Amino acid sequence: MKRVLVTGGAGFIGSHLIERLLNNHCEVICVDNFFTGTKQNLLHLKDNPYLEIIRHDVTFPLFVEVDEIYNLACPASPVHYQYNPVKTVKTNVMGMINMLGLAKRIKAKILQASTSEVYGDPEEHPQTESYWGRVNPIGFRSCYDEGKRLAETLCMDYYRQNKVDVKIIRIFNTYGPRMDMLDGRVVSNFIVQALKGEPITVYGKGEQTRSFCYVDDLVEGILRMMNFNEPGPINLGNPGEFTILQLAEKVIALTNSKSEIVYKPLPQDDPTQRQPNISKAKTLLNWEPKIQLEEGLIKTIAYFDKLLSC
Repeated sequence: MKRVLVTGGAGFIGSHLIERLLNNHCEVICVDNFFTGTKQNLLHLKDNPYLEIIRHDVTFPLFVEVDEIYNLACPASPVHYQYNPVKTVKTNVMGMINMLGLAKRIKAKILQASTSEVYGDPEEHPQTESYWGRVNPIGFRSCYDEGKRLAETLCMDYYRQNKVDVKIIRIFNTYGPRMDMLDGRVVSNFIVQALKGEPITVYGKGEQTRSFCYVDDLVEGILRMMNFNEPGPINLGNPGEFTILQLAEKVIALTNSKSEIVYKPLPQDDPTQRQPNISKAKTLLNWEPKIQLEEGLIKTIAYFDKLLSC
């Protein structure tokens, strides 16, 4: 059996990836420090004999023997990564160095879960992988944005200098079951507020745009990228573009909520637009999203509705 390490494996995306890997008959080691990840996300897999869970912080070295490494370890929502920005930078940089060093030593393939935030508040729209980005290096989001950019730098330097088999994906807004309802992300925020009948919080005028990819589609792209023979980076996301206001209205309609929309000032460095160009993913990975926003929202709403009723 293929042995696979998933860092951040108890997180939202990591738990879905582990589920797929186990279904694909892999032996999986899940590493997480449980800062944002939760054992609840893996509870349905606890009796699987091919899953091992290790409480560990990737800013410290790890010594295991595996064939592949998926590095997903890092808080990904502003609420969490701004809570301890220095720790966020350490996770992105020291964690990346430790995982690349491990991959080098054991000759394992390694996939880095980068982010669309490397593009910052982009001047190019939609964003292609060749675009270098427009990022504020000293802002409140810099710990995450610049941390992920430096992680990509490290990947490419290990690839060129040490011949480490790296893969870089840039993940655009992803949503689905097992999101943390308190993580501050727009989809979880809107759904929870709508289900509770609370005001829907929209920042600015709600004219900023995002593209939302359902988690099952993303995981499929991640697995295909691991088997691709070049380092990337490659964008993974759904190119369907919606304003935040459109998303709020759609969530209200799908939940039959009586929530009203309230407007608050925009946070610093909040990107005005975000949409992936996925031409490379289509051509090189034969990948594109299958689940459109309404279908994905219905599944996600059902998850949060069940969670809130417990």
